Amino acid sequence: MTLESPASPLIFGGAAQSPRAALPVLPPLALYIHIPWCVRKCPYCDFNSHTASPVLPEEEYVDALLADLDQDLHAVYGRELSSIFFGGGTPSLFSAEALGRLLKGVEQRIPFAADIEITLEANPGTFEQEKFVAYRKLGINRLSIGIQSFQEEKLKALGRIHNGDEAVRAAGMARQAGFDNFNLDLMHGLPDQSLDDALGDLRQAIALKPTHLSWYQLTLEPNTVFWNQPPTLPEDDTLWDIQEAGQALLAEHGYAQYEVSAYAQPGRAARHNLNYWSFGDFIGIGAGAHGKLSHPDGRIVRTWKTRLPKDYLNPAKNFQAGENALTNAELPFEFLMNALRLTEGVESRLYPQRTGLTLESLAESRREAEQSGLLQVEPSRLAATERGQLFLNDLLQKFLT
Repeated sequence: MTLESPASPLIFGGAAQSPRAALPVLPPLALYIHIPWCVRKCPYCDFNSHTASPVLPEEEYVDALLADLDQDLHAVYGRELSSIFFGGGTPSLFSAEALGRLLKGVEQRIPFAADIEITLEANPGTFEQEKFVAYRKLGINRLSIGIQSFQEEKLKALGRIHNGDEAVRAAGMARQAGFDNFNLDLMHGLPDQSLDDALGDLRQAIALKPTHLSWYQLTLEPNTVFWNQPPTLPEDDTLWDIQEAGQALLAEHGYAQYEVSAYAQPGRAARHNLNYWSFGDFIGIGAGAHGKLSHPDGRIVRTWKTRLPKDYLNPAKNFQAGENALTNAELPFEFLMNALRLTEGVESRLYPQRTGLTLESLAESRREAEQSGLLQVEPSRLAATERGQLFLNDLLQKFLT
């Protein structure tokens, strides 16, 4: 799909907008690699994950990932990768040998930045000290460990394969393997969870001294077991108490909130995610992976890959399932739904740099959002107020055409 210049100016945000300009500077480039297999599918999970067979098709899947990447290379020629993120599923089910061959193949195709961040998602039930030492030697320099809770009854309710002791040991093993930069994934608002339960989980996570914490509320998503058989979740007043007390506890221990559900020690914000939220570019390879690439002529294209692993591995089928070139009318919302998740927002100048559109095109919608108390009155930044962060959907509605 290609984007054609409109024959007449488009109207959005109350201002006439000419066809967007070519992008003088392309955003940083990242790579997302999706490994779609898990030991077991969790009842709350709506990600593209599938229960693993006893023997994973590692060799075939790595071959397919590199062939998939080859088809995207024409769009990123001359650029370098600032970050790589292995997501899933459970990428740590793959051997170090398979991931090593994959990383070598990627680097042969796209140069790595000298300070590249390479993150691997892992679950405590898949931790083996020798394997994680080998991962670190490959150049993987950041882990994201899916803890969710340390409490046995909560882990059982969530369908997790690990227990609390394994979760604690996983963090220690990560550090022993040479990972001085790691995230713990933790959920709150769990079935029948009290304020004390939630803060107990958070205190245990903080005691393990991760550099980064992803702390977010369980939500019931369509096409999940929990959606069809909903558990009893805490009432709204309890959820609000958990959120307030948890944020205060994190701040007290030096974890600054920089995104709706992300907290980090100084200098340890996830660069891959910061690039995503600031409307950077990323190639997506693997079953069901999504990508977003900017082109010098101003086109910005979102892509998505074939979802089912069996189809992705089928040579008769295309890796790419579809693409969408963003229109001028879509860009304000697309940009801001990411940027406004950041607690400090972004510099205003990033909007024309990343979209090719003028700041003036946002003027009327911006004024309305400011007058509603949802957007900060700050010419040099696009940032939500505290109220805007709480009612982010209401804020974003101001920028829909």
